Amino acid sequence: MFSALLAEFLFRLTFGVALSMALTSSRQVTSGFFRVHLWVLMGLQTLAALAVYSIASPAKSAGTSIGLLQFAFAVVSAVISYLGAVIWLYERRLAGKIALVAICAFSFAALAAGASAKTFSFQVVDRASSGILLGLVSTSMLLGHWYLNTPTMKLEPLRRLILMLAIAVLARMVVSGSGAWLEATHSASSSELPQSWAMFLALRWLSGLVGTLVLAGLTWQTLKIPNTQSATGILYAAVILTFIGELTSQLLSAETLYPV
Repeated sequence: MFSALLAEFLFRLTFGVALSMALTSSRQVTSGFFRVHLWVLMGLQTLAALAVYSIASPAKSAGTSIGLLQFAFAVVSAVISYLGAVIWLYERRLAGKIALVAICAFSFAALAAGASAKTFSFQVVDRASSGILLGLVSTSMLLGHWYLNTPTMKLEPLRRLILMLAIAVLARMVVSGSGAWLEATHSASSSELPQSWAMFLALRWLSGLVGTLVLAGLTWQTLKIPNTQSATGILYAAVILTFIGELTSQLLSAETLYPV
């Protein structure tokens, strides 16, 4: 179960970071940002491939077809990440953005392949919204850190990411709230949810959603000074809270019909 949750989290993160980087202006942000963090995506997808293979190798029968499909998607994404880094080394912006879109597509396909057939559409929306949130908060933090290396860059790209992050949190609240309500309604007709479920759900909301939204607002205000170093520190905290929230959501959703 741990390997499956890890692989899914890595696919979500890769999907979101690739999408966020694709939406980041390559004219206002230096090519080194894209090149370096494509290496990060290559590492994430390599780890995802190993996690998937450990639970769906050809020697095992359960879930082999889906697992090997996800393994193939992870390997392809890792290869494209490497090629994309090489492309950005030569500052080919259009080809570099195409590579990011391809990584986004393959990682999303891996997420969709692992969704349950019973609530497939809801799970796909849940995983997509989770990945976008994870990607935006992580890319914002990474870009904020990049300003420390290249302080002459304009702040507009980071401000746009922060604004999209706030919108992503609100959208995630809608998706997670709908899933929690559907699960509570479904469970009420069969059996009561354990008290621990409500406690972890509260942690998921206070940490990964409310806390992240508050820190996004603080980051926005800090950039008005402007102070990118302080903003980056706040974003580090936002990344931690978001990771806690989304991992808690995955653990809760593993035992429920509807993702929360």
